[in-house]
Amino acid sequence: MTSVSMQDKIRQDLDVAAIRKQFPILSQKVHDRPLVFLDSAASAQKPDAVIDAMAETMRTQYANIHRGLYWMSERTTEAYEAVRDQVAQFLNAPSRDEIIFTRNSTEAINLVAHSFGSLLKPGQAVVISELEHHANLIPWQMLRDRVGIELRVAPITDAGDIDLEALQGLLADGKVALVAVTHMSNVLGAITPARTIADMAHAAGAQVLFDGSQSVVHRKTDVQALGADFYTFTGHKLYGPTGIGVLWARKDLLEAMPPFLGGGDMISTVSFEKSTWANVPHKFEAGTPAIIETIGLGAAISWIETIGFDAITAHEAALTTYGLKRLADVPGLKIVGQPKERGGVISFTMDDVHPHDIATLLDRNGIAVRAGHHCAEPLMRRLGLSATARASFGVYTLPEEIDTLADTLVRIRNFFV
Repeated sequence: MTSVSMQDKIRQDLDVAAIRKQFPILSQKVHDRPLVFLDSAASAQKPDAVIDAMAETMRTQYANIHRGLYWMSERTTEAYEAVRDQVAQFLNAPSRDEIIFTRNSTEAINLVAHSFGSLLKPGQAVVISELEHHANLIPWQMLRDRVGIELRVAPITDAGDIDLEALQGLLADGKVALVAVTHMSNVLGAITPARTIADMAHAAGAQVLFDGSQSVVHRKTDVQALGADFYTFTGHKLYGPTGIGVLWARKDLLEAMPPFLGGGDMISTVSFEKSTWANVPHKFEAGTPAIIETIGLGAAISWIETIGFDAITAHEAALTTYGLKRLADVPGLKIVGQPKERGGVISFTMDDVHPHDIATLLDRNGIAVRAGHHCAEPLMRRLGLSATARASFGVYTLPEEIDTLADTLVRIRNFFV
């Protein structure tokens, strides 16, 4: 298939031009060039539907929730709690009570490490993988240092997939209490075989947590079909606002776990001698929450569902295939990782050009990519790299933008050599 016909096919799969009109930020210029935004894996842009829902709430009905006995408080409480129902349906969770609102995936994982982790004993183990973002590494190091559990690391293959045989070996002694791995790597785009990993963990008597920060954006997520016990994601990568994330966990686990934070709204009774806790999910939601941001997350989910994950997944798979092909033709460019299944993330290096220089020069041409270690320093060391440049795609990405990236990289390469 020629590049032109592939572009046409990608456009036919989804009306990207119409979608882009709903993102006001994409119409601007940067350094007098049309903005080419290829950093959605870090944080996606926001459609009018999200912006308007948040602004309308602040304009017309804002009030604190769960407390007020007046119209605005009751209305905003209803809107906030309706998002809990939305998220439960979005993840196919068995119960709305299993949805905990957090600030982001990082806080959600810290909650599990603190609360579920407090139930673990010295000698038990947590398994992570070499693919992990720091958010799914550092909380477990802190738990190790606090409680005395063992932290085990499942290696990856040279292609960038979790080595399942090695993972099986780490589970063999029956001491593992939790396997906590990414559902999709933010560096390599590698999509992990979640159901297989869950089955392996459960057979060894362990629970499993998936960090869905990247994967939940690109494909339909069903926590029951995955066999997950914990699942986390963050709103700002899902075309929603910052400051709002989600922890889903099985209700029996949540009920057994102690609170993460103490304060208002997470209590049943309080005295100077003793306090008792509210039922889940409120036991884990202390203080005034991110009300506006939660409503924004609900708007983002509604917006995504109008497009449909079948169309989103097909569009981004076609973009990724096209991006891999176009970038492979750039002289001196090396694509990092060849996982069996890859989402819309491509990390790369280029001979004689540092990734930071690549990102800076691309920016001068209106192109936004990420460069650095991507909050995954151990993975970088495993790959023998200090940094990569990374292009990542969203529902609004056009194949022509990938062409602009590739053509500009050729000019950058020619400038350095």
